[in-house]
Amino acid sequence: MSILTGKHLSRRTALKGLGATIALPLLDSMLPANGLLAQSAAAKAANRTRLVCIEQVHGAAGCSPFGKEHFLWSPEKTGAAFDLSGSSLAPLEPFRKYLTIVSNTDTKMAEAMAPAEVGGDHFRSSAVMYTHVHPKLTEGSDVHVGTSLDQLFVQRYGQDTPIPSMQMTIEPVDQSGGCAYGYACVYTDTISWAAPDQPLPMVRDPRMVFEMMFGAGGTNEQRAARRATDKSILDMLTEEMKSLRRSIGPADAQRLDQYASNIREVEQRIQKIEARNMSGETRELPGAPAGVPDSWDEHVKLMFDLQLLAFASDTTRVFSFKLGRDGSGRVYPGSGVDAGFHNASHFGAAEKTIRDFAAINKFHVSMLPYFMEKLKTTMEGESSLLDKTLIFYGSPMANSNVHNHRNCPLLILGGGNGAHTGGLHVKAADDTPMANVMLTMMHKLGMTDVKTFGDSTGEFSFTS
Repeated sequence: MSILTGKHLSRRTALKGLGATIALPLLDSMLPANGLLAQSAAAKAANRTRLVCIEQVHGAAGCSPFGKEHFLWSPEKTGAAFDLSGSSLAPLEPFRKYLTIVSNTDTKMAEAMAPAEVGGDHFRSSAVMYTHVHPKLTEGSDVHVGTSLDQLFVQRYGQDTPIPSMQMTIEPVDQSGGCAYGYACVYTDTISWAAPDQPLPMVRDPRMVFEMMFGAGGTNEQRAARRATDKSILDMLTEEMKSLRRSIGPADAQRLDQYASNIREVEQRIQKIEARNMSGETRELPGAPAGVPDSWDEHVKLMFDLQLLAFASDTTRVFSFKLGRDGSGRVYPGSGVDAGFHNASHFGAAEKTIRDFAAINKFHVSMLPYFMEKLKTTMEGESSLLDKTLIFYGSPMANSNVHNHRNCPLLILGGGNGAHTGGLHVKAADDTPMANVMLTMMHKLGMTDVKTFGDSTGEFSFTS
């Protein structure tokens, strides 16, 4: 650890050992006592908005004619008096004051625009979700779509963190070349684009994410030796931790201990998953890395906990998170439905099959309160991380049964440092691009010089 001088710690103070580097949460010791400096530090802290962009693939049952009639996704009432009971959004009731439901917006850029593109909706959708640009039809490396929302935010606010952004996924994304209908696989493998021709790879393995965040320092051999033991990464930093504790006050020491406990708990979960998956027992996901849980919800929650640690330590302020693949046959036992995802998404006209897919949608949405509660109970200065985080959750597909892209699901959650006020359902006018909502939110986040985004046609009014 670096020698500490002066009366306060740098926000970028980190504990460093052989094969381990741990950034720290915001401590009182990092806020200078001098009035002007304190005001400056407070201003910087207030600007640390976190952003999470999540894709729920392949639409929602509530976007079908039956689903709209029975309010399986969007509530009947607009404004603040919306009722979530009986819908796929019911798990979000405890967080309704942090929730804005935006209904009836479109992702037209995911539609076929030439005869050769007909049938390729699965292979365009993910690329459009946070770019709202029509992907170039190609199976080669000359891919082209648009810079995604998360990366526009990174360009503005993410350059002073150790990792500008992180991209996560639950399903495998290790394909290459062409997939189908003339489209390169990368279009469906990622939702993050640093530039129109620069797709960013998404990480599936929680161990890899953990190592990206905490495994820096030392040689490859030292890091490998550490992972080969049952020791915690914190065991490599025992003396550094003791030295830091001697230089901070009791409140900071308590905060540091809780942070270290959270790191250890996540690390132990990863170790247990790896041990189970390397035990020789039959796996549900036989081709997955050892660090990937067979359980979908266990995997999602672990990824959310890693995001929480990254936000708490300001290791990064931006995540994109892809929850699945359109064509996945995965079964979600926690949903109570035994049909595979893609088969369930083509539900036809029968009420039972439509409600089955709505139950899968509900199960996916139920992961959000887990993350939001963790953010809510993690304080940074005077505010919680939930108050400082903006979350987009949506799909570029609407009615998955017919592969359309009109009336797509979209949620905005969190406080976004004042950029977002929830407790609202807003129904857009017909033919409103989803890009209008994202452009308006970028403006609320301070990116007022961004005049257009994808196929946006103007600002979006959140007046119900």
